Amino acid sequence: MRKLISSGSPYEPKVGISRAVRVGNVIAVSGTAPLGSNGRTVGIGDAGAQARRCLEIIAGALEKAGASLRQVVRTRTLLVHIEDWQAVAIHGEFFSEIRPANTIMQVSRFIDPEWLVEFEADAVVDDEQDASYARSSGKD
Repeated sequence: MRKLISSGSPYEPKVGISRAVRVGNVIAVSGTAPLGSNGRTVGIGDAGAQARRCLEIIAGALEKAGASLRQVVRTRTLLVHIEDWQAVAIHGEFFSEIRPANTIMQVSRFIDPEWLVEFEADAVVDDEQDASYARSSGKD
């Protein structure tokens, strides 16, 4: 079964993407930009604040998909300025005990020039968690 998760981002329908997609026990979360609930960039000029917002959005998408940050097995950190890697080490506040595989890379830019960082995440839900999700969402 394929479940599409939306965050309400204005880019989802424009580009034809979902915030996340769950197929079976695998969840893939798209590149996540630092957008507030109003669709505007959060933390302009502050890579750390933008990183926090991106990771909050990812946590919310995972929750909608029946998972949490605890199930994340891989993240990707994309930066406009590689020097910001320490500012986005806020990743550690979210994942210090989980410690997913991660790659930090520099990109030339994002769709919006105000964005300094995006994150992606992949999660795997184990059988027990998957059964609990199915029961709570009426899928068993």
